[in-house]
Amino acid sequence: MSDKLKVAQQFMSVLPHAHALGMEIISFSDGEVELAMNYDERFVGDPETGVVHGGAVSALMDSCCGAAAMSHPDNSGPTVTIDLRIDYMRSATPGQRIKAKAECYHVTRAVAFVRAQAFDHDESRPVATASGTFSVAIK
Repeated sequence: MSDKLKVAQQFMSVLPHAHALGMEIISFSDGEVELAMNYDERFVGDPETGVVHGGAVSALMDSCCGAAAMSHPDNSGPTVTIDLRIDYMRSATPGQRIKAKAECYHVTRAVAFVRAQAFDHDESRPVATASGTFSVAIK
């Protein structure tokens, strides 16, 4: 297990929202991370449809993007969200696990640039997309 993966797991374990939402790291490599959270009725935003609240999806995507920034080889420390834009494409299918996949595609002296997508069982149709910037600590 890499040192960065250990740091990311520790980071995720102390985030109250990550713990409350049951987020788990699915994959972790240089600049690319996949997180997931299982469907839970506590996260439902519309009781009539059973659709997960956008805030839960947003928290998953923000955490995934931050982890991707942390995992980039040019970043030597923790990260903080500077800016994050999320576009909701459709409602997640009730009862389905939601996954987020993020890629840190560029790093400067102080900023990491990240993009992500969230999916339920149908990975051909994203639930949401995101792009953002995160602080970095260059070696």
